[in-house]
Amino acid sequence: MKTKLLYSCLLFAGMTGSAFAQESVDPAMVQKIRDEGLNHSKVMETAFYLTDVSGPRLSGSPSLKYSQEWAVTQLKSWGMVNAKREPWGKFGKGWQVEKNYAAITVPYYHAIVAIPKAWTPGTNGAIKGDVVLVKADTVTDLDKYKGTLHGKIVIFDTKAGVERTFKADAARYTDEELDAMAKATNQPATQRRAFDRNSPQFAAMAKARAMRTAINTFLMSENVGLVLSQARGSDGTVFTTNGASYADTAKAVAPELETGSEDYQRILRLVKAGIKVTMEADIKTRFFTDDLQGYDVVAEIPGTDKRLKDQVVMIGGHLDSWHGATGATDNAAGSAVMMETMRILKAVNFKPRRTIRIALWSSEEQGLFGSRGYVLNHFGDPKTMELKPEQGKLSAYYNLDNGTGKIRGIYLQGDSAAAPIFKAWLAPFKDLGANTITIRNTGSTDHVSFDAVGIPGFQFIQDALDYGSRTHHSNQDTYDKLSEDDLKQAATIVASFVYNTSQRDEMIPRKELPKAQPAIARN
Repeated sequence: MKTKLLYSCLLFAGMTGSAFAQESVDPAMVQKIRDEGLNHSKVMETAFYLTDVSGPRLSGSPSLKYSQEWAVTQLKSWGMVNAKREPWGKFGKGWQVEKNYAAITVPYYHAIVAIPKAWTPGTNGAIKGDVVLVKADTVTDLDKYKGTLHGKIVIFDTKAGVERTFKADAARYTDEELDAMAKATNQPATQRRAFDRNSPQFAAMAKARAMRTAINTFLMSENVGLVLSQARGSDGTVFTTNGASYADTAKAVAPELETGSEDYQRILRLVKAGIKVTMEADIKTRFFTDDLQGYDVVAEIPGTDKRLKDQVVMIGGHLDSWHGATGATDNAAGSAVMMETMRILKAVNFKPRRTIRIALWSSEEQGLFGSRGYVLNHFGDPKTMELKPEQGKLSAYYNLDNGTGKIRGIYLQGDSAAAPIFKAWLAPFKDLGANTITIRNTGSTDHVSFDAVGIPGFQFIQDALDYGSRTHHSNQDTYDKLSEDDLKQAATIVASFVYNTSQRDEMIPRKELPKAQPAIARN
């Protein structure tokens, strides 16, 4: 393998004299990074501690705090400085599952696959009751159930059946798909539009929201024993969500289990056929209100260049997860890769010109809160575009949060001036499958927080594998679903990008500053 690495680097050295002459890349350092990242990796060891050892890392939970403290200690042990948990602002209540058991006992025994919805209460001990079907299209439809639901297990009719598909669970990008991404053209940014309060869509949303609130209030007043809802997913996969707000001022709700579709539909069919179904359950959840703040993990490798050391290169991924499993592909994978990136750079004894900073975000799953809070505290406010001095000193932010798949390239987020730079940086990794640069934007994760205040923020293109079909936010998102070779490849490429960004004479080119983002009216 080392012979192949040397050959690749020598080949690339020849290329830099022609196509990429404008962007200098050190082939010797690329070889060191490749050797350390591919042959001496600790990324899976890090992932083990972030998943199997830490457990589910729901925002505000003790498990998230444990994983954050472990990450701080580990980063310090690798030689990082200024490693700490940094508060970004108020989040709300923590919550975790301490016991989860539910089964059909009549007409026969069957333990069901189900997960408590986040931030819902437990059953206050073991309960046993009949399953009752509630049909309600309007608030007045609830009247017929008054006084009949105390201690019952409630189920609702649904038109959704069990999801069936004949597609492969996992897939990698094809050459044709990557080629289409590379040929994409830059599209002008679209302005966010406020909801039209007079539109039929807004009226339908408001009606559905009011109905959900009325049902929740009614079920609480009836003191139901447990609510069953059908989860998305099939074949034993349960995609989890929250059933209540994490806000410390949130109203109480009934206990609720997100139930595997096969089990939910079986129970529903029996009840609709008039066959008695009895269930037993013992659900214990716990709320934590002693510290309502949210925290990110940050650590640094300090810069050494007198002129550039105050400038920063940032990398990150979110450490929080949902609670159905251990959040391996979403996003212990990205967090482990970014921690491994820092370890690689220290292991090759790299002394960067610019400071390199890692951040492991929290509360990404609730709305990018960790990165948005950090950006607000350090760089500026996207609503007003009032920027702070640090905003002008951050060269680039690189993010990883699309599962365990290997890197295939990078999204430019419309920053066309960065294209030739990244093309040169990716050239040594063509043999590892990473060669695509697309002008396209991608959203829904933490690089967006940086892009919103005019900082070059980038997400890498990753093979999806079974991220969308099987692991994302589900009870299948475990260490076993991680691809070791892909994570090694990703950490190696990110380390090379960070090295190059920190060593350039100039910062990464910037797009035109975004406009201020006025708040959107939603009611």
